[in-house]
Amino acid sequence: MIKKNAAAVLLIFVCMNILIAGDSTITKDFRKISQKAFKPGEKLTFEISYGFVNAGEAVMEIDKNYQTMNGRKCYDIRFYVNSSSSFEWVYKVRDFYRTYVDAEGLFPWRFEQHIKEGNYQRDFEAIFDQQNLKAKTYTGEKEPKKFEGEFDIPEYTQDAMSAFYLARTFDYSKMKEGDKISLQNFYKDKTYPLDVRYLGKETIEVPAGEFRCIKVEPLVQEGGLFKSEGSIVVWMTDDERRMPVKVKTKVIIGSIDADLSEYSGLAGPLNSKK
Repeated sequence: MIKKNAAAVLLIFVCMNILIAGDSTITKDFRKISQKAFKPGEKLTFEISYGFVNAGEAVMEIDKNYQTMNGRKCYDIRFYVNSSSSFEWVYKVRDFYRTYVDAEGLFPWRFEQHIKEGNYQRDFEAIFDQQNLKAKTYTGEKEPKKFEGEFDIPEYTQDAMSAFYLARTFDYSKMKEGDKISLQNFYKDKTYPLDVRYLGKETIEVPAGEFRCIKVEPLVQEGGLFKSEGSIVVWMTDDERRMPVKVKTKVIIGSIDADLSEYSGLAGPLNSKK
């Protein structure tokens, strides 16, 4: 009798666990975006310059393996910025960003930002619940991280990095100069408008070669990867890859340029390369 009662109790707990687990599974039908712009294994390396000075290097890469979050297949995308040894006497930079982007819907499940610039340091993390439209945020470098709060978010909210890769999938062929695409960008404790303005076409030459490009201007109020409205212009290849070739960021005095020097692991050929 004792064994039978114990078995019955165990069965009840198993059923309860199944019900609880069922509540946490992803049940929403998310959007599906078909794209040929990028794939796992892509790696882009940029030379960063301030005027005629070599200021450092930036690397944008997608891990060769998919990650799984909330039962969904995700791109593991990383972005590194490091100042050169010759520039560090002016300003030392060791920045690292990471985002886990849903492979079908191209929206984030998790975003990390680790900034070390001069004497300034910030570590930020956002966990996105895209089913229930919530974001939980944390700060701090080491575990346990400090919980900052839970915030409401609009559907398909982006972080700065995932928005950059999503912008590579847009069809700019029918857009006129000045046209905008509107997104939403969550950072710290708020959701900010993120518009991508189309600026036309231009052929440019960088260390990686000469490319026919389209120009876009992300208009972002907050997010770390981009600064403020009108401060950044991005040149992307005028083909299905939409590979970023050059980024120009305005600063108080002059501008900082990031020019593509190496690339590998692309999703297909670059028809825009001359």
